[in-house]
Amino acid sequence: MELQVGVKAFLKNKQGKYLMLRRANNHGTTGEWDIPGGRINPETPLLENLKREIQEETGLTLTGELLLIAAQDIFKPEFHVVRLTYQGIIEGTPTLSEEHSEYKWMTLKQLTELSPLDSYIRELLDKKLLH
Repeated sequence: MELQVGVKAFLKNKQGKYLMLRRANNHGTTGEWDIPGGRINPETPLLENLKREIQEETGLTLTGELLLIAAQDIFKPEFHVVRLTYQGIIEGTPTLSEEHSEYKWMTLKQLTELSPLDSYIRELLDKKLLH
């Protein structure tokens, strides 16, 4: 079994809304809503990887501080992913990569009602970890 590390971020704007990305169907997904992030490149610090993923997926540059809010284990037959999820502030209008088909800025209440939603994101929302 391969061990991997992933980083994700709940990004909030000045209006208090969170950026959600809908996965494109061309990546073998079912169009679930998710937050920016991905697997890290070895020998690169976690936060540099996260900033790179945010830039690649949204075209936005993260400049503020990030707060680590959760660590999760994701088990699949071929790998184990340790996913670290952060929360931060970001501004601007996203420009999506081919990985995502749309984006929305949503309130925390709207996030809890969103479907279909990545199950690991749902777990974090159910635990009420966002500030």
